[in-house]
Amino acid sequence: MTHRDIVAAHYAAGARGDLAGMLADFAPDISWTESAGFPLAGTYVGPDEIRDRVLGPIAAEWDGFGMRVDELVGDAGTVIAVGRYVGTHRRTGHPLDARTVHIWRLDGDRITGFEQITDTRLVALAAEGDDA
Repeated sequence: MTHRDIVAAHYAAGARGDLAGMLADFAPDISWTESAGFPLAGTYVGPDEIRDRVLGPIAAEWDGFGMRVDELVGDAGTVIAVGRYVGTHRRTGHPLDARTVHIWRLDGDRITGFEQITDTRLVALAAEGDDA
């Protein structure tokens, strides 16, 4: 599998609701950064912390949350995904549609790094129940 294939498999697992599949290619010391201003902002290290402090809370707070990938660019160590976050906040019932970029770092067959870039204001508005 190419690095682009590995990243595509992560998104495919997410679309299926397959958390184990989403984590399958993570390196034990993967570093995962959520943008400042995002409800779960910060850097998390390791699959367990990412599962417990990012992916789990997102699944609990959002219905149908996911990244709709428009384009995957790169390979050989760095893959960039361009797309949109979509979903509906469970508490507020407000939908989310925000442009998003993910930067993935890979080494061999393992994902070693992730950085999220998104319009955090749109995420906050949906979570707070305000209209954009």
